Amino acid sequence: MRKKTLVLFILLSFVFLPACQQQKEIQPAPTYPVTQKGAQVDDYFGTEVADPYRWMEDDTAEEVKNWVEEQNKVTFGYLENIPFRERILQRVTEVYNYPRYKSPFRAGEYYFYYKNDGLQNQSVLYIQKGLDGEPEVFIDPNKLSPDGTVRISISGFSKDNRYVAFSRSEAGSDWREFRVMEIESKRELSDSLRWLKFSGAAWHGNGFYYSGYDKPEKGQELTAANKFQKIFYHKLGDSQEKDKLIYEDKQHPFLYKWAEVTEGEEYLFLSLSEGTHGNELYYKDLSVKNMKFQPLVKGFEYNCYIIDNVGDKFLIYTNTEAPNSKVILMDPKKPGKENWKTIIPEKPDVLRSAYTAGGQLFCSYLKDANVKVYQHDLDGKLVKEIELPGLGNAYGFYGKRDDKILFYIFTSFTSPSTIYKYDISSGKTEVFRKSQVKFNPEDYVSKQVFYPSKDDTKIPMFIVHKKGLKLNGNNPTYLTAYGGFNISRLPSFSSTLIVLLENGGVYALPNLRGGGEYGEKWHRAGMLHNKQNVFDDFIAAAEYLIREKYTSKDKLAIAGASNGGLLVGACMTQRPDLFKVAFPAVGVMDMLRYHKFTVGWGWVVEYGSSDEEEHFKNLYAYSPLHNIKEGLAYPATLVTTADHDDRVVPAHSFKFAAELQAKHRGENPVLIRIETRSGHGASSTTKRIEEISDKWAFMFYIMGVKAKY
Repeated sequence: MRKKTLVLFILLSFVFLPACQQQKEIQPAPTYPVTQKGAQVDDYFGTEVADPYRWMEDDTAEEVKNWVEEQNKVTFGYLENIPFRERILQRVTEVYNYPRYKSPFRAGEYYFYYKNDGLQNQSVLYIQKGLDGEPEVFIDPNKLSPDGTVRISISGFSKDNRYVAFSRSEAGSDWREFRVMEIESKRELSDSLRWLKFSGAAWHGNGFYYSGYDKPEKGQELTAANKFQKIFYHKLGDSQEKDKLIYEDKQHPFLYKWAEVTEGEEYLFLSLSEGTHGNELYYKDLSVKNMKFQPLVKGFEYNCYIIDNVGDKFLIYTNTEAPNSKVILMDPKKPGKENWKTIIPEKPDVLRSAYTAGGQLFCSYLKDANVKVYQHDLDGKLVKEIELPGLGNAYGFYGKRDDKILFYIFTSFTSPSTIYKYDISSGKTEVFRKSQVKFNPEDYVSKQVFYPSKDDTKIPMFIVHKKGLKLNGNNPTYLTAYGGFNISRLPSFSSTLIVLLENGGVYALPNLRGGGEYGEKWHRAGMLHNKQNVFDDFIAAAEYLIREKYTSKDKLAIAGASNGGLLVGACMTQRPDLFKVAFPAVGVMDMLRYHKFTVGWGWVVEYGSSDEEEHFKNLYAYSPLHNIKEGLAYPATLVTTADHDDRVVPAHSFKFAAELQAKHRGENPVLIRIETRSGHGASSTTKRIEEISDKWAFMFYIMGVKAKY
């Protein structure tokens, strides 16, 4: 039915365009479904905390399914009454519909790459012999499910490049199934490995190492805490039951375990982590029979990973006693820090990554959230700085030892992703593929400003808008950020922002503390007991945009997903007066119970746990769910989540929406949009376009923006 409506609008858009300039009166807030409340009360170190919506944590219960259905009826009923909703959908579809490529990667004489024609639900994996060969479809995931929600991803190639392991995931879940294909024949083997999460395929001989979990109890697949991850070795042709257990830790249920093998299959590495920050590193020489894992780096305070081996020595990226990170060479026979040889010393700019390709070392740095890339030899001697097209983000500087060329992608807010081919020996760069987006970057401006936070810390922020924008305080503005887990938010192009920008909108992206833009010190300034700094930084960004007349309180929307959803939830409850619209997406909203589901335990190193008194007090002080006040007027809110989100389980959003609907006063609507067969982010192009379109429609409608369409 919706497709027919869309076609009708395409055919008759010229008739409706003038009408779009007249905004009708905003519809009143809807009547929300009655949400039952339970009597659950928990005692945290003498503080009693009510949890009336505990029943929502059982996502398979009939009463939860009924609640979801009723909420979606209200939400989509409201959205359908937005007069220009379908025209927004049409425009988002138009700007999204262009071919998109990912960088090629080589396996022997073949090159693989992903391509999406524009509106395909999933990108197709292609293969070709050499760079001049005829492309052929290797795997088309769009044929694996009727609704296009099965994803595939390459997990690893065998050393002889005969086989490739790839993962399949369904409906947006983090659970993966590993399958294997013979490259030459494109024949899929019988191998099928299930109940994998956060794992690669580390090939050795006639099989590979991987990380797996025990099969969860029926009905608990998407909510139960994932415990006791193990490392296995799978031999091609065997059933999963025959896989050899390589490593387990029965004393510590909550550890991430990751296996990796060097390109020449000389060494196996094991990385252990208590969460999303800090890891230990172990190794074993695969030529030594029955050798046990030997420690290289102990303790979980710092981050490190293996870059490559140079003979019997290991190149390692680490921020051990180097907040901006460095590269060292380690002799595994003498792994103590006093024996480390510094290859790339710590610098004022942050070393974001270091990888090898073609016998060279490529180091990517961040300077005020813009990327710079340098090529070194394996002894650390500078060969050259790789000249990038401008300020922005570049990635993809890695490859195999015998590679002669590598491919990287450059993008910025006004530069669609372009793939470059780089000759490693000559340093020559040329455009390999350029996106053909119907977008003129000359019409827009991107700039970076610095503003003071509450404690006067200078925070950088990117601002993008159409040239000639009047700073009259009347521009619809979309303020988004992340602020956590050492993740850096860098310039990147999104065609869907065109809809905002061409309607006189402003896009703002501050680089909050908690991220990795200025190294580990910046990260730690926004984690654990310093988490309030992140919210202060975001609130200060909003105040800056209002003060400088980019926008006003009535034209400001805030948005964020996952940890960014927590950010939005915390800021809208701390300063409900400051924002007109709020988009908390798949957010961590219940800070007292987040660690009890799926992989939530891995975030304790970032947030702290309510099981400890000092952390409980801190978490309780900003937990979005627990800081909604009775009788206050909150921004117009569209919460988004999905039924297959097994990273931040939807109960977070369910509880938050129910509590907000119960306590909010005023005409601003409080809605929750619950996607089906989707996960921690849209599971298909169709679902992504529909969700983004609904957000723009909701934002423009609430703000009274006269859309162009």
